[in-house]
This record gives sequence, structure tokens and C-alpha cells, in this order.
Amino acid sequence: MSPLINWHKHKRSYLFAALVRAQQSQPQAPPAPPPEQTGREGAIIRNVNLVDVLFSVVTKREKLVTDLNKENFKVFDDNVQQEINSFSQPTDLPLRIGMVLDTSNSIRDRLKFEQDAAIDFLFNALRRGRDQAFLMTFDDGPQIIKDFTGDGGDLRDTILKQRAGGGTSLYDAIYAASEQLLNKSPLPPGSNPDVRRVLVIISDGDDNSSNRSRGEAIEMAQRAGVIIYAISTSTEWVNQDQEKDPAKRINRKYEKGEGDHVLDQLAAETGGRAFFPYWIDDLGQSFLDIGDELRHQYALAYSPAGRIPDGKYHTIRIQVDRKDVIVRARKGYYSVAMPGAAK
Repeated sequence: MSPLINWHKHKRSYLFAALVRAQQSQPQAPPAPPPEQTGREGAIIRNVNLVDVLFSVVTKREKLVTDLNKENFKVFDDNVQQEINSFSQPTDLPLRIGMVLDTSNSIRDRLKFEQDAAIDFLFNALRRGRDQAFLMTFDDGPQIIKDFTGDGGDLRDTILKQRAGGGTSLYDAIYAASEQLLNKSPLPPGSNPDVRRVLVIISDGDDNSSNRSRGEAIEMAQRAGVIIYAISTSTEWVNQDQEKDPAKRINRKYEKGEGDHVLDQLAAETGGRAFFPYWIDDLGQSFLDIGDELRHQYALAYSPAGRIPDGKYHTIRIQVDRKDVIVRARKGYYSVAMPGAAK
């Protein structure tokens, strides 16, 4: 159920750890194990009913709050309070970023903005030797144009080669990029296999050619533990006075279009944020804020009492005992058994 316990991504680590423990143990009658079965290559698969939640806490002015403890939070599953099994304060995990660029015909006149925004974000966010990103574009369908790499220069060169044209398959791109982040994210060296999975979408939010629905795209992102940050390329809301007078530049739209509301929903359902800039220089601080936020998130885990994987959607709500802050977390999850897990 939880992306952080993705058995097939870490099976080799589990097998090695099990072998070491077996070599170090004295012969004795083992305790009765929980229900389990043997999976591919002898991996042990258990049906673990655990929900992991990554979340950020910010003030109303978007300043990170990083000094809270387990006692400051309550978590509710389908509006029923749960016991928090584990809690960690902000950590600095490696990032695995999917950069998704809309290269459909609808953004042809904003392609240069998209390219500058994507390059700016990657150079702000990527730390050499720790973080990696892949590039995906979408028009009539999604295409991975650069696999995972930590080379910012290589990513920049690939971004600058893109051209616009064709339909808009935003939801297919989100679905495919989430699968890529879930199944293909390179594991960091060392004993801790955890990473932050992030999807950065630069688009006007329109979709006219996807086979997947918006709901399916959000579901896949939630299953993969992906946080979506969306950057709107729409400019319909800007009036002529604002466009001509730099003193009237603003960072927030007064009236969002339909595509903007889509981007808002994608971000909100996964615990991320949507941005609505007009000038590229409006994005610099936002990108720094995203990178800082991703490296200073809280994490908690709980086991819903009496719950068995039922394939249904369940809501998550995290409550904090401070009135002046906002919790940003995914809205829920689908309760499913791990592949091959014993029922």
C-alpha cells in the first residue's frame, strides 16, 4: 500500500540483510512467522497494513515550520483518529524528480518560458551526487526524452532542443511519469533506500487527447508517493496595464482559468503546490522554496485499525495544534495489497 515499502524496488537489500542475520544467529527454534509467501528470487513478501505520509507545515506566508514534534500532530483516516506508529522530523533525503514539459501546440508561444523555467528549477534543485531527474515531454502522447541523470548541463541541453506541436495529453503524462518515478528511480548508495519522489509539471493545464482520466492520473501519483508541483503557463488572466507596467507585476492570478484549477487540484491532492507566474524572474524564489520544502518534510506512519487492503480510497487528514500554520499533505490513498502479498 505504501510507496515507501515498495518491495520490488528493495528486494535485493532485504535478501542481503536476511542472509547476514541468518549467518549471525545461533541455531534455535524460530518463532511462528506472520502470514507470508515466497516471491520472485526468493524474496519474502508480507502484507503490511501501513500508511506513510510525507507532509510540510508552513505559515500563511509560506514560511517553513520545522520545529514541531510528534505530540503536535493528530492523524485521521476517514475522519477516525489513528495512533501514530512512527514520526520523524525534517530529513534531507535524495530527490528523484520527473520534469514534465507541455510541448503541445497550445503552448507554442510560451515554449521559451517553459524551457527557462525548467532549467532554472533543475539548477536550483539538483545537488550533484545526490539528486537525479528525468525529462518527459507530452503532446499527442508522453515521451521520456532523458532518463534519470544528475547532470544539470545534459538536462539543460535536452530541454533547449524541444519544439512544440500536436495535441495535449497531460493526464497520460502524469500517469506515465508517476510510474517511472515509482519503478525506475535509482536507489541512493548506503543503507537507507528512501528518496523523495517529485513531479514538476509545466503546462497550461489543458488536456484534449489523454486515454487516462484526471482521476486515474491522480490515483497513480498517490500510489507512487509522488508530490506534484505545477507551474502554469497560462497568461489569459494578465491585463494590458499589468503587462506594460513592471511595478504592477503580481505572483498570483486574480481569476484562474479551467486549466489553472486542474493544476491546483493535481498539486493539492498530492501535497504539493501550484504556481501562477507570468515572468520567469517571478519563479526564482519559488524554486528555492520548493527545494527547501522537499528537504525539510515531516514523515509519519500509522496502521488503520482493523483495515485490510480493500482497493478503496481513504482520506487522510493531519491536524496540528498551532492555529497559525497550514499542513500540506496528500489527501488520501488507495488501500491495496503489495503485489503477490498474502491475503
